[in-house]
Amino acid sequence: MSTSVESFADLGLSESLLKTLTEIGYETPSPIQAQCIPVLLDGHDILGMAQTGTGKTAAFALPLMETIDIKVAKPQALILTPTRELAIQVAEALQSYAKNLPGFHVLPIYGGQSYTIQLKQLARGAHVIVGTPGRVMDHLERKTLNLDNLKTLVLDEADEMLRMGFIDDVEWILEHTPEQHQTALFSATMPEQIRRVDQKHLVDTNELTMKAA
Repeated sequence: MSTSVESFADLGLSESLLKTLTEIGYETPSPIQAQCIPVLLDGHDILGMAQTGTGKTAAFALPLMETIDIKVAKPQALILTPTRELAIQVAEALQSYAKNLPGFHVLPIYGGQSYTIQLKQLARGAHVIVGTPGRVMDHLERKTLNLDNLKTLVLDEADEMLRMGFIDDVEWILEHTPEQHQTALFSATMPEQIRRVDQKHLVDTNELTMKAA
């Protein structure tokens, strides 16, 4: 599917988010952003075949920001990433998109960081959780993370999570999320196990394939 989207204003994003994008210097959407953002804003699930460097973080993060109710200080979005580095990077991106959204709180949780720090931050309340599968699973088992208010679930670099041996944890987490939510799965390749996750957990999937811009 080719696209001739010239600006983020063509994609259906809110004025406050468009203002933020201008302030942080975003000009033209990358192909994956032009494809994903309208589909996610419409509430559909996505299976995106995307390499690193395609701009996929903004492709899922910007529509996700539109769904957040700041008045509800509970996790409304969960983003699973294979590594702590990516969790921190995605959390920082979300924080920059929330420039004009006072009170927005995103929390990265990952192995190797103190539970005490994470428990304090979780108790304080966060709108978006970005985490590695093992640590997210730990918090769900301890009941220190509650996903009852979840609207959006993102699996970022799913094939990398599979390669690192996290796919069972990912499946377990998916089994412990509310039935009604939007799911976006991004992967550079589509091995059979990732296809099975899609078939089992995604509804009315829009499949998009993008190469690096």
